Amino acid sequence: MTMKKFRFLTSGESHGKCLNAIIEGIPAGIRIKAEIINNDLRRRQTGYGRGERMKIEADTVEIKSGIRLGKTTGAPVCLEIKNKDYANWEDVMSVTGYDYPTEETLKKIEEKSFTKVRPGHADYAGAIKYNLRDLRDVLERSSARKTAIEVAVGSVAKQILKEFGIVGFCHVVQIGNAKLDFYPKTYTLIKEKAEKSDVMCADELTTDRMHIAIDEAFEQGDTLGGKFEVIFGNLPVGLGSYVHWDCTLDGRLAQAVMSIPAVKAVEIGAGTESASLKGSQMHDEIFVNKNKEIYRQTNNAGGIEGGMSNGETLVVKGTMKPIPTMKKSLATVDLKDMTPASAHFERSDVCAVPACAVVAEARVAIILVDELLAKLGGDSLTEMKAHYEKK
Repeated sequence: MTMKKFRFLTSGESHGKCLNAIIEGIPAGIRIKAEIINNDLRRRQTGYGRGERMKIEADTVEIKSGIRLGKTTGAPVCLEIKNKDYANWEDVMSVTGYDYPTEETLKKIEEKSFTKVRPGHADYAGAIKYNLRDLRDVLERSSARKTAIEVAVGSVAKQILKEFGIVGFCHVVQIGNAKLDFYPKTYTLIKEKAEKSDVMCADELTTDRMHIAIDEAFEQGDTLGGKFEVIFGNLPVGLGSYVHWDCTLDGRLAQAVMSIPAVKAVEIGAGTESASLKGSQMHDEIFVNKNKEIYRQTNNAGGIEGGMSNGETLVVKGTMKPIPTMKKSLATVDLKDMTPASAHFERSDVCAVPACAVVAEARVAIILVDELLAKLGGDSLTEMKAHYEKK
């Protein structure tokens, strides 16, 4: 099993007091800026088709330990994001039991409790697994709200990667039936155009088509999924390994992105299109220039061969299903008395593909920084850079 160098744990519920993360393994001397983390948190919250929650919360991070005078000390780093909506849920989400609850408190708890399973959510399996009667206990932790703190952790990872010239971005290629058919010629141009779009799409016409699709779904009380890409450049050769199945870079990246709530498929490079290509079309031929440097003219492998980075741009693709919480009721069962019912509705987004892409970008950065730390070693940035120069 691969040994993790960059480790973290998160805690918190969707409507609890806060979301927390403790990160271990960050070398000393790395400058970490809260404003960069907050910008990534803002990116996660914006996007056409988002719900009412985004108007309540304006996520900001508080760095509570592990950084002094702007730089890491080598100690664990603690991050916290407060849930502003907790003020409306304090009685319902209290960590303390009530010996003599008032009628008002009981009423609030009852109003927020539910037993009608939502198809597509963790409700049913979670209730059976943990023997829970109130599905609120499942919803609160299985909610995609927890990805906010993961984006904060990923932002820290990206700041570490940037010290070595490794940078990345994400963009959306499809929402519903609106699909990006023509890509800008360079990754730089894709990034610039996607940043100007409120659905992170690198084409104005496709952006308009995505807006129309989202509006139609909203009017119908429905939701939409889509596809996105995460792209990182300037990776060194040899991140990951072929020696064990759980050490491969593509395997680790796939697990990281696949475990994002609502993601149903992950691809590397050409991905599923590989099935329709001949070997002579698929595999990226290798050339050498006059300076004896290796280069390729295609990147169907997406920057990974044999489970390792090969020096080309990393391309990870993800497919997000439509959000299962929707106004259009789906048939389900009430676990309280095992009778037919309509699914419980909790406020929701119509489309959150751009947000999912930002989360995936963070998850990819976390895996990359873990692999980089494992490859270079070192307890400080100075030591890491010395090892990097010798690679």
